[in-house]
Amino acid sequence: MFLQTKCTRIYQPSMASQLSLPVFSSQVPAGFPSPADDFSDGVLDLNDLIQRPSATFIARVSGDSMTGAGIFDGDLLVVDRSLKARSGQIVVAISDGDMLVKRLKRKKGQWWLIPDAPDHSEFQPVLMGEGSEIWGVVKNVIRNLP
Repeated sequence: MFLQTKCTRIYQPSMASQLSLPVFSSQVPAGFPSPADDFSDGVLDLNDLIQRPSATFIARVSGDSMTGAGIFDGDLLVVDRSLKARSGQIVVAISDGDMLVKRLKRKKGQWWLIPDAPDHSEFQPVLMGEGSEIWGVVKNVIRNLP
């Protein structure tokens, strides 16, 4: 038996309130420091991350099979159900009754859900068979840092 990254909780986003935060015009370097600009380029409402509220849900990740894609245990995924999933995209899918987050790949005429964890050989691809369904395309990842 191998472990899969599962979405354990699903939330419906609330668009009832607005949260606008400043967006700085300069980038924040992750290498050598540089002087910071003292002005912002505007504001960003976090609701802007959600283009189609009625077709969007948020799911919490459980597991480590997508760490190579920057998705970790406990992360929140913003998932859009209105988008047509394409090969190479990260999706939330149902397979054998389990909700999974994986990279969708088309190989030799078949659709596969592929883990993205280079350090973990115990994670195996999942063939999408009868009863499998794509629930949506992952648009954003939200993470609390330790």
